[in-house]
Amino acid sequence: MNESPSQPGSSFPLGATICPEGVNFSVYSKNAAAVELLLFEKDDDARTSRVIPLEPQLHRTYFYWHVFVPGLRPGQRYGYRVSGPYAPEKGLRFDAQKLLLDPYGKALAVPPRYSRLAASLTGDNTAVAMKSVVADLNLYDWEGDQPLRRPFSNTIIYELHVRGFTRHPSSGLAEEKRGTYAGLIEKIPYLQDLGITAVELLPVFQFDDQDAPPGFKNYWGYSPVSFFAPHGAYCSRRDPLGALDEFRDLVKALHRAGIEVILDVVFNHTTEGHEYGPTLCYRGFENKAYYILEEDSGRYANYSGCGNTLNAGNSIVRRLIIDSLHHWVNAMHVDGFRFDLASILTRDENGVPLANPPVLWDIESDPVLAGTKLIAEAWDAAGLYQVGSFIGESWKEWNGKFRDDVRSFMKGDRGTVSRLASRLLGSPDLYAHQDREPEQSINFITCHDGFTLNDLVSYNEKHNEANGEENRDGLNDNLSWNCGVEGPTADPAIEKLRTRQVKNFMAITLLAFGAPMLLMGDEIRRTQGGNNNAYCQDNEISWLDWRLLDRNAEVHRFVKSLIAARLRWGNGDPDRDVSLSEILQKARIQWHGVKLSQPDWGPDSHSLALTAWSRRGRLLTHIMINAYWKPLAFELPPVQNLQGKTWHRWIDTALEPPEDIVTWKHTAPVPGSTYLVQPRAIVVLMERTREL
Repeated sequence: MNESPSQPGSSFPLGATICPEGVNFSVYSKNAAAVELLLFEKDDDARTSRVIPLEPQLHRTYFYWHVFVPGLRPGQRYGYRVSGPYAPEKGLRFDAQKLLLDPYGKALAVPPRYSRLAASLTGDNTAVAMKSVVADLNLYDWEGDQPLRRPFSNTIIYELHVRGFTRHPSSGLAEEKRGTYAGLIEKIPYLQDLGITAVELLPVFQFDDQDAPPGFKNYWGYSPVSFFAPHGAYCSRRDPLGALDEFRDLVKALHRAGIEVILDVVFNHTTEGHEYGPTLCYRGFENKAYYILEEDSGRYANYSGCGNTLNAGNSIVRRLIIDSLHHWVNAMHVDGFRFDLASILTRDENGVPLANPPVLWDIESDPVLAGTKLIAEAWDAAGLYQVGSFIGESWKEWNGKFRDDVRSFMKGDRGTVSRLASRLLGSPDLYAHQDREPEQSINFITCHDGFTLNDLVSYNEKHNEANGEENRDGLNDNLSWNCGVEGPTADPAIEKLRTRQVKNFMAITLLAFGAPMLLMGDEIRRTQGGNNNAYCQDNEISWLDWRLLDRNAEVHRFVKSLIAARLRWGNGDPDRDVSLSEILQKARIQWHGVKLSQPDWGPDSHSLALTAWSRRGRLLTHIMINAYWKPLAFELPPVQNLQGKTWHRWIDTALEPPEDIVTWKHTAPVPGSTYLVQPRAIVVLMERTREL
């Protein structure tokens, strides 16, 4: 190794920065007494190849410790040891025996014998610790790639897990590509064929898969170690720098297919957990800067439900978040972000929610992020719920009320019909007053957290026994209905009803105002066996079984047809680019019950119909929804187009395929003044002759 003398270096930029003659290192620590930069040859080295002490007089500017080391190149493994007071009662938790990762490290190496436990106990953990890796982000050839900037009005989001999407043996991929970025590239034609325009990837920031109960792995990835490095275990290559290139290969390939990349990002906590958790990075540099602490400072505030809470009210953490977002937009070309438990970011250093949280306004007004999709999960684990009131003009919101109200209505709950009407129209009770576009609402029925759509119609109760917590974990109230039998059944009548219910949920999601989001595999009835909290199940419980594509081709075809029609409307309808309040003011929407112009808003109503014209009168649609357990005869409004005076049926979820959804040239005319809608079915009639 080149042993050229180190130089003082610069406090900016943070992290490890490649220069023509070597590498500049910079980290933040206000209360450290001493900092050492450690260099290694291999991932599992117990001994350093070089130790560079950082002298306060030479290597510290303000609270930044920095050094320039000549001769270093990309691929260099490194870490830090930081000395200082261990005084938890004062919020200080320095431990000079622990090897620390660079908070701004762009790549990580995980040794084969990595031990989370060793980072939690006393003693030196160097041999079994993750190590940061120097990376040169300018070496990659993007071949002219740029983020797509697709409008939300023309967006179909598909939430997927990088590993789970292709890990199952039925994926047809070579073993080394299953569960990787490269494997996902090979499945892009499937996403294109389905009509997906954006993938929302569960966390791809490097996370600690040992952050789980003994005997389990953290599968979802909501336990970040780094906010800059892509998760190395999702890479088919063994070189720790390979994940950078393979992730960018994925982004570039998705963009070429017209598909945007949205990252599920976790800026609310880290994998270091509570006060007994491992010292991996942030707590070892400046504990009370990075985390919100309780009044006694020895314990962590836990608004995330994961042991700690990042202190987004601190300027150091705010800078970290913004710099991370810049990195993923500029260096990795992603198109947007979904912020996990985003309401935590509204809390100040004492945990009190702020009306104008600085970090969210920083993100909202940042010129680098202009045009980037920003989606908030507008609640946290401590009860803060901000759906409909999240700050700013750029943010869209996961609409949890859409999920709950549509579930309740379709399972037959009382008093839900008026709430369904609001959800169909883009939730004006939440968003119309803000003069937002209809796509302010991200409409979803299912996501990674909870039942799959198949399980929503197959189980009344959660079945999480495989998680090892005696079925105590996960939500108890899922607003689900098993259609008469708990779990799998050979009864064809129940299976037919479940398929119909799946189609009903898909139809409402893709027909309602708002931006629709589908969960990976719902289009082919993926099941988790009733497990509604599969965060630790890196196995066939969570993986997508591709054999279901043939088994449930009927549902796949239905969803694909719905998506195709929605995208054609989004591309060609001038009404799509107006605010929700303007649509509600100018569009003609008439509500009905089984009788025309007589909607039944009472608590015992289980049916609803509406006739809708576009603002310019270009499209007339009549939708009938029957969540009742008996067939209902709905009166039909008269039609007056120039092609004749007959409705044409586009969708009837009670019919056998291919009549359940058809193209316009195959629509059947609907004679008469009534239509018999079967139990638990949705029917959509169209007046205007147009391609669907």
